[in-house]
Amino acid sequence: MATIRNIVLVHGGFVDGSGWQGVYDHLTADGYRVAVVQNPTLSLAGDVAATRQVLDGLDGPAVLVGHSYGGVVITEAGTHPNVAALAYIAAFAPDEGESVSTLIADPPPGAPVPPILPPQDGFLLLDRDRFAASFAADVPGNTAAFMADSQVPWGIEALEGAVSEPAWRTKPSWYLVATDDRMIPPPAQRAMSDRAKAVVTETPGSHAVYVSRPAVVAAVIAQAAQGAGGQA
Repeated sequence: MATIRNIVLVHGGFVDGSGWQGVYDHLTADGYRVAVVQNPTLSLAGDVAATRQVLDGLDGPAVLVGHSYGGVVITEAGTHPNVAALAYIAAFAPDEGESVSTLIADPPPGAPVPPILPPQDGFLLLDRDRFAASFAADVPGNTAAFMADSQVPWGIEALEGAVSEPAWRTKPSWYLVATDDRMIPPPAQRAMSDRAKAVVTETPGSHAVYVSRPAVVAAVIAQAAQGAGGQA
């Protein structure tokens, strides 16, 4: 019953893989082998292919980790034979036929609405002036400003990409709820994690909890590595 040593990190929309650096530093310091997928967020199919390419290159089982839209990617890519467990970090965890688009279509009354600008040429961006408050409220101001100004346009095809076979139905999952999230409401996070029968941890934190609280995020991932290793 050995701990799984491979970790694969998948970022969400509007950002790139560099935001994982703090989590990466914690995990590698503890001896994990960590790969960061630079998924282009143009389409779900393309992001799943990029993730599977990384998984193909591993020498053994891995914990596949997704933040935000990255949760959709790992839900679809996680059926890969090298995936032993899933870890959702303030992430979408869709069921069969669901996408980010369907999951956010009917927000509850009073829920914060992400400041997504109207699509331009098939891509979405967040309002830069409102980025920090909605996405990264607990991140240092200069870092949040950099994240706002270095946004990666998020493809409509990624937003609308629907899951065909949810990996959480057949693989164990862990979930970190960010209780101050203003992009994915915490009640939605709890509902998705409950449906996936995930092991749940809650922490104060914005949507960018993976940037602001990397030690907490790394601890959840390590918990998944140890738990899935014990089941292997």
